[in-house]
Amino acid sequence: MPSQVRVVWDPGFTAYDFGPGHPMNPARLDLTARLCDALGVFDADGVEVFSPVAPDDELLLTVHEPAYVEAVRAASEDPRAADTSRGLGTDDDPAFLGMHEASARVVEGTRQVCADVWEGRAEHGVNFCGGLHHAMAGNASGFCIYNDIAVGIQWLLDHGAQRVAYVDVDVHHGDGVQSLFWDDPRVLTVSVHESGRALFPGTGWPSEIGGEGAEGSAVNVALPPGTGDSAWLRALHSTALPLVRAFRPDVLVTQHGCDTHVQDPLAHMALSVDAQRGAADALHRLAHEVCGGRWVALGGGGYELVHVVPRTWTHLTAIAAHAPVPLTAAVPEDWLEHVRTAYGREGPRRMGDLDPADGPIWHQPWDMGYNPHSEVDRAIMATREAVFPLHGLDPWFD
Repeated sequence: MPSQVRVVWDPGFTAYDFGPGHPMNPARLDLTARLCDALGVFDADGVEVFSPVAPDDELLLTVHEPAYVEAVRAASEDPRAADTSRGLGTDDDPAFLGMHEASARVVEGTRQVCADVWEGRAEHGVNFCGGLHHAMAGNASGFCIYNDIAVGIQWLLDHGAQRVAYVDVDVHHGDGVQSLFWDDPRVLTVSVHESGRALFPGTGWPSEIGGEGAEGSAVNVALPPGTGDSAWLRALHSTALPLVRAFRPDVLVTQHGCDTHVQDPLAHMALSVDAQRGAADALHRLAHEVCGGRWVALGGGGYELVHVVPRTWTHLTAIAAHAPVPLTAAVPEDWLEHVRTAYGREGPRRMGDLDPADGPIWHQPWDMGYNPHSEVDRAIMATREAVFPLHGLDPWFD
């Protein structure tokens, strides 16, 4: 009988470590896994946790240039030899011993859950260690060495998928995945992110719609700094969801960077864990609606390692397990004690941020009207006008 969800994890994934002081602290992965374990998510019916091995270079070469893989190997063996022209050995992507194997294992984890979902061994797949969406064909970028997402999508295409939809809700534009499939009409890439005017990588404008013959396959929603829960969910529901429905993918792949949170130190959005959980729930439901439940959910950015990342990705994993954790649930005391002992910090007491007495987040559906005085609505409309007609959709109405 197929698993409900296969989840990538073992403590060895904390070897993806850029060193002390780097924002991409591997503790965020360890704390996520510990919270999943403490809440019983890993023990839920139909959940299978597995550990992938490092793949052969042949898999990496499906999207990366041979010379780049060689450069990563060289820097992995001698970090002093890192080729900075390929983004290695920089402040964003410092070289470290074992970098190739640690990065390649993340790729294999995503490839494996894509294969499990496509070949029917699991309905859903989760790799919260993955989601490394900035890596390009020939260089590292934005804390990302290899692009596990692109490798997974390419594997799906090479093994019979006709259409793959990719939705990225990280605060940063999903530029690497967009670049690697820019000319491929079989892949719809949708990125809902903070405007490049305020944030790395400075791309992801509504006018970026895909290459010749693939117009409309790239979709970008560039939101203003300070966007909050209801406006962000309005943007997601008014762009990504109708476009994915129109595209009719065989598989839905999603990236759940949680650096949109108000406490994230590297960005300027104002979301709660509650909204991030709401997005995961909506995308999960979308997968069941449009592609028979074939859903691969990945991690990504997120740099508030105690209060945000573990809760958001535990919610993601639990949703994929069909065993969602209520926002009102208490964070287990043994997990909180570990945080006190290991990090000298107090963790969050509940699995949500918002006061339960205020009720769930409400977002205004698009069919209730466009507000030209709203900066968020103007951003949404710019995207809808750029790509909706290319999918047979009306920018003004759902």
